[in-house]
Amino acid sequence: MSDDDRRRWKGPGPEKQDSGRRTTERKVIARNARTESSKRWIERQLQDPYVRKAKDEGYRSRAAYKLLEIDETAKLLRKGQRVVDLGCAPGGWLQVALQKGAAEVVGIDLLPLVPIEGALIIEGDVNNPEDVAKMLAGLSGPPDLVLSDMAANTTGHKQTDHLRTVALVEMAVAFAIQHLAEGGAFCAKVFQGGTTKDVLDQLKQHFRTVKHIKPAASRAGSPEIYVVAKGFRK
Repeated sequence: MSDDDRRRWKGPGPEKQDSGRRTTERKVIARNARTESSKRWIERQLQDPYVRKAKDEGYRSRAAYKLLEIDETAKLLRKGQRVVDLGCAPGGWLQVALQKGAAEVVGIDLLPLVPIEGALIIEGDVNNPEDVAKMLAGLSGPPDLVLSDMAANTTGHKQTDHLRTVALVEMAVAFAIQHLAEGGAFCAKVFQGGTTKDVLDQLKQHFRTVKHIKPAASRAGSPEIYVVAKGFRK
C-alpha cells in the first residue's frame, strides 16, 4: 500500500471486518473483464476483412483503406504533393501518400515507428515547436496536404472522450491553417456529431469546401467520421 493509500484508507467499518476476500474478488472480476475485452478485440481483428487485406497488401494498418476510400470521394492525393501526417503511427497513411505519388512525406507521433522508405518520421509532439520544426525541415516548402488520424485514448466517459477528441481536432486545424500552402487540403478524424460549430466555422472561413465523409473501412459500430476541407485560403 502506498503512502497515499494509507492516508486515504480509513480501515474497516465498526460493524463488519473485511478479510480482503471481496477486494480480491473485485480484482479478479476486473482482470477477467479486461481479458474478455481483449478476446473480443482479437476475435474482431481476426474476422475483419480489412485487417487481412492490409496484411496481404503490405499496409501497416487497416486505416490505410480509410484514406484510400476518402481519396476516392474527395480526390485529396496527387503526384508531387508535400504531405504532413499528424499522429502518423503505425504508418498506414504515410504508405498511402507515398503510393499515390507524393513527392515529400513527413509525419510525427509520440510513439516510435519503424522507418518507412521515402518518409521522414519524427518521434515527437505536435505541440512542441522544436519537434514540428524537425518534421517540416523534411519539406522543401509548405505542405499541400495535412492529414490527421489522431484519436485520444478513451476513458469510457463520453463527455471527457469528446472533449479530448475535439482538442486534437482543434490542434490539427490550427496546424493546417498555420502551415498549409495556398489551395491546400486538410483531412482529420472526428467523432459522432462531426466537428464542433467553432471548428467547422473556422474551416469554412479558411477553405472553399468542407464536408464529412464516413469511409466504408471505418467499422459500422465506430463513431468516427472524417472532416475534409479543400481549397485553403490564407
